[in-house]
Amino acid sequence: MKRLSPQLRTAGTYVLVSAIYIWFSGHLLGALVHDPRRIVFYQILKGWLFVLGTGLLLYWMIGRTVHRLAEANHRLLDSHEQALRVLVEAMDIRHKETSDHSERVVRMALGLACRAGLNDEALRDVKFGALLHDIGKLALPDAILIKPGKLDEDETRLMRTHPHMGYDMLQRIDFLRGASAIPYSHHERWDGTGYPQGLKGEEIPLAARIFSVVDVWDALSFPRVYKPAWPEPDVLHYLRDAAGGQLDPYLVQLFLDNYAELKALALNS
Repeated sequence: MKRLSPQLRTAGTYVLVSAIYIWFSGHLLGALVHDPRRIVFYQILKGWLFVLGTGLLLYWMIGRTVHRLAEANHRLLDSHEQALRVLVEAMDIRHKETSDHSERVVRMALGLACRAGLNDEALRDVKFGALLHDIGKLALPDAILIKPGKLDEDETRLMRTHPHMGYDMLQRIDFLRGASAIPYSHHERWDGTGYPQGLKGEEIPLAARIFSVVDVWDALSFPRVYKPAWPEPDVLHYLRDAAGGQLDPYLVQLFLDNYAELKALALNS
């Protein structure tokens, strides 16, 4: 048997309960009250009780329906996220990234974002933006992505197109549009010498500035095809030196002040 739609169930229940109330209350009032003047008062009172009762009923029914829709939307979002994680895992393998790279930067970026005061939808955008930060590299050839040596000028120019490609990809997907700030702007620099737009200081979206600190830490702390991992003291020294030039100085200090907790989050596989 085909299930009724939520709106039909709500309307049907409302009509049924209202009809039962009107029928029983009308007969009860007619049996108990015979004075015409008093019956008008009780009819008015009955009407207000009807409005109050049906209002409470609608509030409960609509609330239950909204809750179910929210649960369905959450399950759908979880399914999208699982699919994206599979895609990103395949990207990491293709790009020869270190194991757990994308998951690691997501966990650390979320930790730093929380400490920077972000919450709710902004945190969701950080999570998806960090997960898909290099989605634009899908459009680049392997010869550039996994080249063991330094890129030449033409290769560098092509590599620097991936933020815009990633932005364009995410703008086509409704629930990922807010997450596009990180893929588009995480190569911008605090001093304005980054790419692709040459943004400076707080012109750079906060989510991208947060992720940039995490991305630098991860890039230096783990081996890549073009370099070995750096010792931890050297990584932290680099971050301190990059504050005010490459990176937001406030966020670097926030990162260093909470380094032990953020590192534990990143490495908690």
